[in-house]
Amino acid sequence: MASLPTVEHRNQEATCYVGNLDPQVDEDLLVELFTQVGRVASCHMPKDKLTGAHNGYGFIEFLDITDADYAMQILSMVKLYGRPLRVSKSSLDKKTGKDLDVGANLFIGNLDPVDVDEKLLYDTFSAFGTIIKPPHIVRDEQTAQSKGFGFVSFDSFEASDAAIECMNNQFLCNRQIIVNYAFKKKADSEGGETGNVGGPLERHGSRAERMLAASNPLRKYVQKSAVQRTPNTMFATNANAAAGMAQ
Repeated sequence: MASLPTVEHRNQEATCYVGNLDPQVDEDLLVELFTQVGRVASCHMPKDKLTGAHNGYGFIEFLDITDADYAMQILSMVKLYGRPLRVSKSSLDKKTGKDLDVGANLFIGNLDPVDVDEKLLYDTFSAFGTIIKPPHIVRDEQTAQSKGFGFVSFDSFEASDAAIECMNNQFLCNRQIIVNYAFKKKADSEGGETGNVGGPLERHGSRAERMLAASNPLRKYVQKSAVQRTPNTMFATNANAAAGMAQ
């Protein structure tokens, strides 16, 4: 399998960025994995010039754009050597992350500490819209055991509103979960549901955030290329209202 020496030779729309790779992963293994979902044209893993070790990410180019879209759905958050893969369109990768973090950030509480992991959160909540970064489950630093809560961030409030409407107080792995907007962090410190220490608590989802999100010029890139799914509104308290938010 030939590697891609330069970006210019790559079909960006048919190429997936694959991040959070373990040092043990090589190009042959990456190709073998992604061949399971489509026809791979090439693979490239940038490496350190001195050590020869890869930099923790790579690019998989498919022969067909639809295969790249399918890979994003199937392989995002799949664990490889214990690390959940981040799979996104290469053409969108530099436009996502903080640039699309409009504040549509959800707190997911009362999670089963054993059966619920980042992959399950991704599979569950990606049904409501585009998740802009891997879901985060807060874990004990010593044991890596889940503390029973986590966070999911969408690129739009339409998606996060639908997720709250459909999933709050529903059961996931036999536990009734809590889904609500997360409290804003104080500066860059860890916040989440603890909020701003010593100050008033303020959740995401405010009118001001929604107005800014609606005018975000980068939303069109994700809306154009990302694979969207229709929410399963049968779990909603008010199915008709949830269906309206999903339109």
